[in-house]
This record gives sequence, structure tokens and C-alpha cells, in this order.
Amino acid sequence: MSRGVRIGLQGKQSLLLALLLAAVVAALSMQVLSGIREDQKDRLEQTFARQAEAANLRVRDAFLTGERVEAKPFMEKNGQRLAVDLGELSGMPVTLYDTDGVLAGTSLPIQPRTDASDALAYTAQGMSAYITEGDALLYLAPLYNADQLLGTVQFHASLADQNAFYERIRDLFLYAGLAVLAGGFLLGYLFVRRQVSVIRRLNRAAQQIGRGEYLSAAPVRRRDELGELADGIYDMSGSISSSVTQLNEEKRKLMEAIARLTELERQQKQFIGNISHELKTPLTSIRAYADLLEMYADDPALLGRARERIGTEAARLYELVEKALQLSAMDVYDFETKAEQVALAPLLREAAERIRVKADGAGIRMTLDLHDGHVWADPDNLMHIVLNLLDNSVKYNVPGGAITLSNRQADGPGGSPRMIVEVADTGRGIPQDAQSRIFDPFYTVSGDRSRATGGTGLGLSLVRSLAEKQGGAVRLAESGPEGSRFVLELPVREPKRES
Repeated sequence: MSRGVRIGLQGKQSLLLALLLAAVVAALSMQVLSGIREDQKDRLEQTFARQAEAANLRVRDAFLTGERVEAKPFMEKNGQRLAVDLGELSGMPVTLYDTDGVLAGTSLPIQPRTDASDALAYTAQGMSAYITEGDALLYLAPLYNADQLLGTVQFHASLADQNAFYERIRDLFLYAGLAVLAGGFLLGYLFVRRQVSVIRRLNRAAQQIGRGEYLSAAPVRRRDELGELADGIYDMSGSISSSVTQLNEEKRKLMEAIARLTELERQQKQFIGNISHELKTPLTSIRAYADLLEMYADDPALLGRARERIGTEAARLYELVEKALQLSAMDVYDFETKAEQVALAPLLREAAERIRVKADGAGIRMTLDLHDGHVWADPDNLMHIVLNLLDNSVKYNVPGGAITLSNRQADGPGGSPRMIVEVADTGRGIPQDAQSRIFDPFYTVSGDRSRATGGTGLGLSLVRSLAEKQGGAVRLAESGPEGSRFVLELPVREPKRES
């Protein structure tokens, strides 16, 4: 199969530019020439109108000052003389007709041969008329004395000068248009050739990148779209050249992730051992007090102590099992949430009241700084989050310490409004090396501290998972000897879901 002639971008752009220039020159020429024709016509009409008015005044004056006769005899007697006078006055040949359209006089050396009967019919009705024959133009206008028709005046004009002028302008436009077309085409060709040269350089740069030879500088320096394209190709070259380094970095991160997973697996195994021990400890205590109750059922002091201890150990056992089950459900079953618009201040106030008895028992002062507002969250999950944070602030506080619960609204990423909930305490703080891991499941700052406060290493992990399910986040903002401050961020409106 034979291939057709290939016209490159350079030829196409040059041809398009030539066609555009030709269209512009043709349209401009037509407009100007049309304007010249209109101007010539207007000027000629104005000249004829003035001459007709002057002729009308001259004939009417002669009619009124001369012998009293009718219009037809007047024109038969005075037509030739008036025609000569009007010819000298106007500078144009003049012919006069009576009311019946009969020749009454002319300033021409010979009688006019043009048949003006149709035009005379118009002038008899009080209208002007034109007759054009080649370069000759006849203008006929009625002559009146008041409402009395006296006859018709006919002016003879030549259009030769006007037509010659029009043709000169037309030829000028033709030659100038051809010159502009040729010059514009040449300039356009050179301009397009330069652009095509730049495009070829960009194409060679792209082929060089395809061969694995990366650019050390932009192939073209320009301040236009082609320059932006050159910068984009250069940036792409830099991105590709660094791909090997990025792949190595991703490999390193993958290895770190594997190590992290291994660490999590180790922590899970450790947790299984720890939780087995934690479950065994309250169960052992419960069994021991159950045996003592059987042995010393008649000792009231022992009964009271046993009931209190069994209740404490049962509550600890229940909390441990509940948190383990909740965390497992979130990891395995994605823990369904039922989010809605929740008035935040009443919920925070209720959470504070639930934890206040425990805080008062520990001698800890609680301060609320709450503002009205709504969040998009599951109310039960949100209550669980706040209770966990407040409970930790009580557990790990110092005697006589304080807790502050506050909220405020702020702009989140992309300008979307977010509600900020802060829980600050005056506790002992969290060691620097443990702050990055406190939200990890199964992690406790220290075993002794966990057992002393009933901690399982699941509370903050559960808080983080629940917060993320609401479309929010929780973080440790600061921690030190003066205390810790946790920040919970929640969306004000329902987050947009990606389609």
C-alpha cells in the first residue's frame, strides 16, 4: 500500500497562516471598496440635490417675474435659455423638459439621445430618478412653483473619474494584498520553522530519556508553553533518574514494615502471655478468697474484705476481657459505626460526670471549658473515646492533681471545619522513648505501672481505632513532668466518601 504525501506541521501551519492572511486581506479590501462606493454615491447625491434646488429656484424666479403664462408655454418659450443658464451655473450639461416630458431646451451641443420617458414618469410624481449608461449618469428632478409642476431638470454627469479612482484603489489593494500575503507567508514560515525546530529538539530529548540517557539541563530555554514543556520533560527526566534510589528507599521501608510486623507479632505473642497472666492473677485471687469464705464463713471482717476484693478483681477481669474483645472485633470485623450529628458539649459534660466520682476519690480536680458545637460521630463510640482519655488522666495523675476537658473548632485539611477536643492532666507524664508507641496495641509503658492502675495496654489503641472510624484522629500533643495533653480531632460534617 502506497503512502500519501506527508505534510508536516511546518507546512500545515504555513498554509493555514496564508489562508488566514488571504481571508483578512480580501475582507478588508471588500469593506474599504464598498465604503468608497457608498461615499461616492452619497457625495454625488448631495451634489445633485444642491444643483436641483438651485435650478428650481432659478426656474421659479423666471416663472414668477416673467410674463403670466401656463407652465407648458413658459417652458416652451424659456426652456432653451434657462437650460444654458443652469448649465453655466452648475458646471454640468443641463436639459429641461416641460410637464408633458417634451424637450424644452438643452445646454448640450446636440440633442440628447437617451430615452428618459420612464424617469420622467417618476419626476411627474414629484420623485427624483437616475439613468446610468456606462460612465454617463443622468439625474432628473421635478421643478415646482409651490404645488404647481413646471417641468423637469436633467443634469448630465460623467462617472469616469469616480470609476477610475475606484479601479485605482482596487488595484492598489490587490497589489498591496499580494505583497502582504507574500511577506506574511514568509514571516509565518520562518516563525513556524523556528517552532518546529524547538519541537524537534524536545522530541530528541524525549528519545534520549527513552534510551536511559537522562538530561542534565532543560533542552530549551523559553518563556512560553514550549518552555514549560521543556521544563516538564527535564523534571520528568530527573524523576526517572531517581527511580532506582526511590525503589531502594521503598525496599528499605518494606523491610522496616516487615520488621515492624515481626515486632507486632512478637508483641501479640507477648500479649497472649501477659493477658494469660493478667487473667490468671484476678482469677487466682477470686479463688483464694472463695476458699477463705468457705473456711471462715463466720468471720464478718473477712466476709467484707473478701466481697470487696472479689468485686475489684471481677471488675478488672471484666474490663480486660471487654477491651480485648472490642479491639479484636475492630481488627477482624471492621466494627460498624452509626455516625450522626452529635451535640458535643452535652456529651463531654456527661462523660465528665461519669468519671467525676473516680476523680474525686483520687483527690483530682476536674475543670471543663466547653463550647457549643456538633460533630459527625457515633455517640456511643465517642463516649467510649472520651471516657478512656479521662480515665487515663485519672489513673496516671498525681494526688491533688487536675484535669482540664475543653473543646474548640478549627479548620482542618482543605479548609474543612474540625472540632478539637483536648484532655490535659498534671500527671507524671510519659517517657520520651515511649510516646511514639502508646497507641500501639498490647503496649504498656511499664509492667509495674500497668498492674498498679489496672492497665492492659489496650485502652489507647482502642481510642485510636474508634477515632479513625469516625473520620477523626487522636494524638499525644505534649507530655512531660508537668503532665500530658491528648488532642482528639473530629469532623463537624459527614466526610465526603470517594466514589
